[in-house]
Amino acid sequence: MKKALVKTDYQFPGQKSVYHGKVRDVYNINDEKLVMVATDRISAFDVVLPKGIPYKGQMLNQIAAKFLDATTDICPNWKMATPDPMVTVGVMCQGFPVEMIVRGYLCGSAWRAYKSGVREICGVRLPEGMRENEKFPTPIITPTTKAEMGLHDEDISKEEILKQGLATPEEYATLEKYTLALFERGTQIAAERGLILVDTKYEFGKHNGQIYLMDEIHTPDSSRYFYADGYEERFEKGEAQKQLSKEFVREWLMDNGFQGKEGQQVPEMTDAIVDSISERYMELFEHITGEKFVKADTDDIAERIEQNVTTYLNK
Repeated sequence: MKKALVKTDYQFPGQKSVYHGKVRDVYNINDEKLVMVATDRISAFDVVLPKGIPYKGQMLNQIAAKFLDATTDICPNWKMATPDPMVTVGVMCQGFPVEMIVRGYLCGSAWRAYKSGVREICGVRLPEGMRENEKFPTPIITPTTKAEMGLHDEDISKEEILKQGLATPEEYATLEKYTLALFERGTQIAAERGLILVDTKYEFGKHNGQIYLMDEIHTPDSSRYFYADGYEERFEKGEAQKQLSKEFVREWLMDNGFQGKEGQQVPEMTDAIVDSISERYMELFEHITGEKFVKADTDDIAERIEQNVTTYLNK
């Protein structure tokens, strides 16, 4: 029986506190290191769904680790080690309270806003006459605030970020530079795999006065991918693009009357639905990394993680 890890409650050596996010549980070790456990929880519309997805945490953690390693020449990042398939240990950074969202194509929430007549997102003017899934002349940055659990992230402009003092002008210039360079690298890697990196988000923080890339990057939870093969044809015909992202989960929820609004019920997550989401994530993993997914032992995930992390921290 495939098991999913949906809750953690560890006491690691030197642990000072723990933060339970939507998907990740982050343990503070002596105010120096963070132990980030990618659980099998899944969220959509800022709501954590009632069932976990087997192997999802492992897949996200391994994709993020691979891309963090592949971008160290662009900017420093927080990763120190991956002592378990579902865990990354890294340096503790003081995070900026914004997420840097970068879009290469008009789709998702940006398209929904555009379709309703909006022509400016986060202070960025959008050209007239664009169609769904059309490529922007150059990628655009549309930041959001980083909301607390249960609250929605809100769009914010560069001007507002500076006005509120969420970053200094110098810091923001660096965030922008890193964001565009990381997106370009992600786009190149995706193209080698027959994919288009459509949009993604990055989170940054400071450590010893230096800006570091934090958290996950280029995973299907933080990014949207299209298959390059057939993109032009589908676009010309106005057809939906074949996607590699978590969008299929959102679509399943919307088809069943759920968009995270008050009074709405999450549809029943049958074993068949859970298995299909898990299999879809494996497909994502293999396409994005170009590697076969190797399932970790799930007999006792919680104990395995505890042993692996404790051994690493006691080194």
